[in-house]
Amino acid sequence: MATQLFPDFHIIIVPGLHDSSDGHWQSRWHRSFPEFSRVRQDDWAHPELSAWSTRLGQVRARDPRPALLVAHSFGCLTSVHSIARSAANVAGVLLVAPADPDKFKVAEVLPALPLPCPSILVSSSNDPWMRASRAAEWARRWDSELVEAGALGHINADSGLGDWHGGLRLLHRLAEKAHNGMLAISA
Repeated sequence: MATQLFPDFHIIIVPGLHDSSDGHWQSRWHRSFPEFSRVRQDDWAHPELSAWSTRLGQVRARDPRPALLVAHSFGCLTSVHSIARSAANVAGVLLVAPADPDKFKVAEVLPALPLPCPSILVSSSNDPWMRASRAAEWARRWDSELVEAGALGHINADSGLGDWHGGLRLLHRLAEKAHNGMLAISA
């Protein structure tokens, strides 16, 4: 099924701990663009990186188009872990307010090397789940473009972003980077 916004890509929403509430920008995007896929975990209250990564891999396999992952919080860690397992068919990843890997004791299983696809990491100066300095450190490790969004808390429903049009612009920018990368490979 081709999406109206991104016909070349399979857009996958990757929520974090406890899923994304109805007011969360991820859920609002999914309602606005029902052609986007969404990862559904078996246990939202107990994130287990390997199991969550496996589930993301299953969603990735459902569509042959290159995937753009739209991740939030622990979903960012899930996405990076999934890409480290296999980068096949992942064209890019938008990492929004990643949870600090140390808080979940998973830093040692996440790659500390550049991701093999374009990535944008969005951080908040007052995110309780990861200090901005730590977000910048992980962005450097993963060779992600760092976007410092200001004081938006955890960039979730409590941040009052509504449909978060700024995030959609970042997704468009990621799609352009991914498309340009695919053109360079095919040339």
